[in-house]
Amino acid sequence: MKRSILLLLTLTGLMGSMQAKGMQTRELPKNEMIKQNRQIVKLASEEITKTLPQKVDNYTTLLKVEGQGTTLVYVFEINTGAKSDETVRSEDRTRMQKAVTSGICRSSKRFLDAEIDISYLYKSAASKEKLFQFNVSKDDCPQSVK
Repeated sequence: MKRSILLLLTLTGLMGSMQAKGMQTRELPKNEMIKQNRQIVKLASEEITKTLPQKVDNYTTLLKVEGQGTTLVYVFEINTGAKSDETVRSEDRTRMQKAVTSGICRSSKRFLDAEIDISYLYKSAASKEKLFQFNVSKDDCPQSVK
């Protein structure tokens, strides 16, 4: 996990230093920005995945991070205990979506500002079925975080 955090700090530092060197005043053409973001997503997902799987808490494990275009997709597995997948979907979705979106808006601000989206995909540890997926872009974050 320390390596993942170090990589994210390095990537955000790189993005910050590019801005500090005056690159923020020169707009990249949209296709060049997308190409650059795809490369950043590819590198970040490859590096983070090297340190996985990692236990997040008593119920959740981060299995992998995938790069899909300009989106970083974090794949988690949840041990739902005795709850059925359907119960988890209906009872926990709204609460988790608010918490996940808020956390991503704070922790991944540099990625979101650079138009790199973040997606959290949760699967059941028992059934391996998809429980829910939360896609977050800069537009999903409160103005105070933007």
